Amino acid sequence: MTIAIPDHILAIQPYVPGKPIEELEREYGLTGSIKLASNENPLGPSPRAVAALRRAVGHLHRYPDGGGHDLLAAIGTHLGVSPARIVMGNGSDDIIALLTRTLLGPGDEALIPRPSFLMYNIAVRSAGAQPVCVPLAGMAPDLEGMLAALTPRTRMVFICNPNNPTGGIVGREAWERFLGQLPPSVAVVLDEAYIEFARDPACPRGVDYLAEEGPAVITLRTFSKLYGLAGLRVGYGVMPTALAEALNRVRAPFNVNSLGQVAAAAALQDTEFVARTLRTVHEGLEYLYDALGRMGLRCHPTQTNFFLLELGRDAQTVFEKLLRRGVIVRSMRSYGFPQCIRITVGQPEENRRFVDSLAEVLAEG
Repeated sequence: MTIAIPDHILAIQPYVPGKPIEELEREYGLTGSIKLASNENPLGPSPRAVAALRRAVGHLHRYPDGGGHDLLAAIGTHLGVSPARIVMGNGSDDIIALLTRTLLGPGDEALIPRPSFLMYNIAVRSAGAQPVCVPLAGMAPDLEGMLAALTPRTRMVFICNPNNPTGGIVGREAWERFLGQLPPSVAVVLDEAYIEFARDPACPRGVDYLAEEGPAVITLRTFSKLYGLAGLRVGYGVMPTALAEALNRVRAPFNVNSLGQVAAAAALQDTEFVARTLRTVHEGLEYLYDALGRMGLRCHPTQTNFFLLELGRDAQTVFEKLLRRGVIVRSMRSYGFPQCIRITVGQPEENRRFVDSLAEVLAEG
């Protein structure tokens, strides 16, 4: 092949998703495996969303509503914002890509916490811009470090709050101080994929800082986690109206399929499912913290549906031994935590199975 691929594309490290259950069971000849690796909803999808899907499936021969009228109206009502400020996406990853394609170009810089969601780096490099990584302060993005890393070339700052993969948050006071020191030419992308799980009242919400003047705050949300619709890929961004209009100029006209739109709109109304999910996650966290603490292991505090576990030994080895027992978690070695694994809270029986399997692995020495 003689086609020249640009260097900034070749520099991208592909995103590696969590191992699917089907792949694990084919590879190891297992059945009945559990997956606690990808921060998915342990209860499955919202029942209201499933009912809406059944009603809509007979209309698959029609194109989706390219403007997402009903979905944007439902989100606007849910958050108390104008639909004109909302851009829908094929997952929040799609909004990240739209933002970098719209706002960044060669020579520009974007500040990214490290470690955090890997798609920030990929999207920035895809736009020909340069990611500038700022190490975390403990388990949360270092806002002071980001301010120190600003240059005249900085056009965008990514903040994942609560942060993935660590579960830590930046507090409201630090966040407001940070916004007050940012140049108005810098866009702030506040990724709130896990915000609904946060219990700390000091955790800020991006929609409370939506203003047409000063630094542009773009809030990202997803239906993949709390609402259990990861397989449908629906996310959105809330931002100043002028920026939303700009993103809609480059957004694909049917980037969110018709089933995704109706399911997401219905899921917003499923308050019983939301309450049950939060109860399952928070009770699961309490069980896991207690059980793992009694094993002498350290669980890092989290404001999400996952947490980091300090093992005191090589995480990759433990990860692989758990795989052979049909338990999928996430090794954090490649994220700079060589002795940590990340565990998504599952249903009670899944949590117990993880604890029992981990005890067996650690007993092997």
